[in-house]
Amino acid sequence: MSSKKQISVGGLKIGGGADISVQTMTNTNTEDIKSTIQQINQATELGCDLIRVSCPTPASTIALKEIIKNSQIPIIADIHFNYKRAIESIESGAACVRINPGNTPESGIKEIIKAAKDNNVAIRIGINSGSIENDILEKYKEPSVDAIVESAVLNCKKLEDLDFQNFKISVKSSDVQTSIEAYRKLSQLIDYPLHLGITESGTLFPGTIKSAIGIGSLLADGIGDTIRVSLSSDISDEIKVGKQILKSLNLLKDCINIVSCPTCSRTLIDVIEISRDLEEYCESINKSLKISVLGCVVNGIGEAAEADIGVFGFKKGIAKLYIKGKEFKTIEESEIFSILKELIDEF
Repeated sequence: MSSKKQISVGGLKIGGGADISVQTMTNTNTEDIKSTIQQINQATELGCDLIRVSCPTPASTIALKEIIKNSQIPIIADIHFNYKRAIESIESGAACVRINPGNTPESGIKEIIKAAKDNNVAIRIGINSGSIENDILEKYKEPSVDAIVESAVLNCKKLEDLDFQNFKISVKSSDVQTSIEAYRKLSQLIDYPLHLGITESGTLFPGTIKSAIGIGSLLADGIGDTIRVSLSSDISDEIKVGKQILKSLNLLKDCINIVSCPTCSRTLIDVIEISRDLEEYCESINKSLKISVLGCVVNGIGEAAEADIGVFGFKKGIAKLYIKGKEFKTIEESEIFSILKELIDEF
């Protein structure tokens, strides 16, 4: 289930019935303030809800202060090994810090929690199959589902024992089935917000497939509160894939849904090119609209009747245009994109 507990990350509500948020992570050198801000702005324009920034050095946590001032979305500081970077990031204004308790000393965790409490900052506990505590690994002999979940529950308890509940947690693996099973099991044991993802999922095509199966399966089960698609690709691809996963499950409000057919020998208009042009044009439009582009009358009439705007091939190079389920007029193929663009703008 989606968690009952709700936390706030820089004002963005996560869990407790809030909309599922999409996040990504910058891959610029954090000390390069200008480039990092540019990348955050690009992500924001694409509809990213919050963004993680790696802070491995003192200079990066100093740079973080200026970066945060210029960001329209909450920033999560990504911390590994040196807990002092987490405290510095909190002091620089981070809305949340991502820590892996498995590579953070107990004394460091206590200091991070104190700083987080003092500054009303959230924490993400990041449990990855590649960084589980040694004693748990020795017990299970491998980073199995049970090992990952035991580590997660243990680390939740560490924060609870320090009287801290303002956190979310992830249990990622590069293996899709392991991730799915770990999240399902953990969701039955804790009630904190869950950050979903398949870690190190690969390049654009295979990574998209793995992430859609893993994240999508969990969301379809009602599990998960915020997601990140991890791709060896441009961060814009991560945001687009994440939003498409939500869109496919009707979990994304105010988005344009384009229905298009795979084409066949009956196709009378260039569905592929028109659909691609529409996708590109609608990328950053936040409006709830359904648009159908079909190649012939077989499914074209039915889809057009159900869409806000619909076109389908009627004769070679000629299409029928429907608006709000009713036939509007016949148009030339060369006019389709420009007319659809005008109608979308009017809506």
